[in-house]
Amino acid sequence: MTDARSVLHTRPEVIYQVSTAGIGVVQRPLSLGQRLANQGALRKSLVLVILALLWEGYARWLGNDLLFPTFSATVVAFWQAMISGELPAATWFSMKILFQGYAAGLLLAGLLTAFASATRIGADLLEVLTAMFNPLPSIALLPLAMIWFGLGTGGIVFVLVHAVLWSVALNTHSGFRGVSPTWRMVGQNYGLSNLGYVVRILIPGAFPNILTGLKIGWAFAWRTLIAAELVFGANSGGGGLGWFIFQSKNSLEIPSVFAGLLTVILLGLAVENLVFLTTEKVTVRRWGMQH
Repeated sequence: MTDARSVLHTRPEVIYQVSTAGIGVVQRPLSLGQRLANQGALRKSLVLVILALLWEGYARWLGNDLLFPTFSATVVAFWQAMISGELPAATWFSMKILFQGYAAGLLLAGLLTAFASATRIGADLLEVLTAMFNPLPSIALLPLAMIWFGLGTGGIVFVLVHAVLWSVALNTHSGFRGVSPTWRMVGQNYGLSNLGYVVRILIPGAFPNILTGLKIGWAFAWRTLIAAELVFGANSGGGGLGWFIFQSKNSLEIPSVFAGLLTVILLGLAVENLVFLTTEKVTVRRWGMQH
């Protein structure tokens, strides 16, 4: 009986040969338009060209250079200010102050975040300070800055630190708290030192949030700087971009006012695409945290 069952339940092995002849991956070549559309730099340049044309068209339709100069008149004023050296000098003056305030704000944000990540009282302190001072506009501190530091660079750096500190600290701390528990356990299992744990686990895991904080802090710093220079420059004869815009307005050279604003825009585009976007490509995208 056993032999009979084994005979009944035994099936012959059947092997099917599947022919792959003529089967392959067919990749359709992209057209010239599709290849051009895949170029991010080209798409952004096209957007800028369209905006410039809209600017030119609206200004010509309005027909009042004192209210809204044309894009071409702004470019001419920009070029003349560059050739004379007035605009490069004003830009360099502003950039020096901006870097001082931005660097000081990043340093304080790093120290505050480290304290908040290491202790509960530090986390409570960061939460309370952020709730108190983050909603406070930096420009509102200008009167105090003028009293404490006088009409000079120190007052502007003070308001820049306030503009940068809270957004960077808050985003960095949120990023640290959001690091995957799996990553944390991997770091602990490898026996990393405290510094190694921060450098190899926390910072890479939180870097998208950190980069966001850096971008926000940079934008806030620019806004605060121009506003502060409009006040400090008018009082102490400073030479930044805000003061350049203020002088041009007083002289009714409205194309030059727009040239100063255009300079701020161009610097913002350059930093965004050359610094932040490059940093994102070599860190966040390379580490596989963004598709």
